[in-house]
Amino acid sequence: MTTETTTSWPLPDTARPFDAGPGRTEADRETWKAHTAKVHAIAMRNGWTKAETARQIGLPSATFHGWYDGSYKGRFDTTNEKVAAWLEAHDERAALAAAIPASPPFINTVIAGEIVDMLGVAQMMPALVMATAGAGMGKTTVARAYCEMNPHTYLVTVSPHTRTVHSMLVEIADVIGVRQHNPGRLVRSIGEKLRRTGSGSLLIVDEAQNLADDAVNQLRHFVDVYDCGVAILGNTETYSRFSSGLAGGVKYAQLRRRFFKRMRRDIPRKDDLAMFIKAWGITDDDQVRFLTGVGMKPGALGQIDMTVKLAKMVALGKNRDIALADLKAAWENRDVEGLT
Repeated sequence: MTTETTTSWPLPDTARPFDAGPGRTEADRETWKAHTAKVHAIAMRNGWTKAETARQIGLPSATFHGWYDGSYKGRFDTTNEKVAAWLEAHDERAALAAAIPASPPFINTVIAGEIVDMLGVAQMMPALVMATAGAGMGKTTVARAYCEMNPHTYLVTVSPHTRTVHSMLVEIADVIGVRQHNPGRLVRSIGEKLRRTGSGSLLIVDEAQNLADDAVNQLRHFVDVYDCGVAILGNTETYSRFSSGLAGGVKYAQLRRRFFKRMRRDIPRKDDLAMFIKAWGITDDDQVRFLTGVGMKPGALGQIDMTVKLAKMVALGKNRDIALADLKAAWENRDVEGLT
């Protein structure tokens, strides 16, 4: 059976004649021609198959196929209306998305530079490292940027649902392109894939605070046995689990010794906040001062980002520059309970 792909999906032959009848007039034919061109353009832009496009529009697959290629025996007018409603809704969503201001690109803040240095050390040694930072301080953005700039790097994000050893291994296998259905061979298959790329490979595991202890120990195993770098990124709780001064620290003593380097940043740096605010194009002293206060709350750069976006959307809707009142109103309207 041949799998349908977007590359096998051409534009329809719009010159083919229609059988005249109710809902099959020349006007219906012209509407069909216009709609198929728009649907095709949207589908190609999003990489959709015909089946996926039919699902998006809300039409049975067979109905969409017949309508699209012009072989449909039913009324074209009613199907044209359904497609037209979907196209209108799609255009409205696209316009709304275009109105949302884009966040600044990756900014090499001081903390970002520290994390990049640790990732580089882990990849070149190779070694096991840990970088922890408060929420919204950009560690995930740094990890993505690092992977884009460096070959043989893999970013895996874990969640409470993938905290166990096996679930984590499945996530890692999916990211690095390993297909192994035998659980007993999964570790070896992942390790060999990482080792095949040479000692310059790096596995970055984000949101590591969600990992069970055995899963963290499994990551150490990859460094020891397969000679690849591993970087664990998480919040400050991740760091505390491996601190000898806290209860339970002895439990992690062996694993703690395996870390080549650890980094902990609990609060954002004001100069980093200033760089991020400037990247948004905000230079007014009062606005900078207000956003700096926002950034010092839990969520840091993320809080600034969401507040500025909302304020800018309001200002753009009124066709004027952003004002301090917009930022204050945006912060209040976001209703971030407990952070005011």
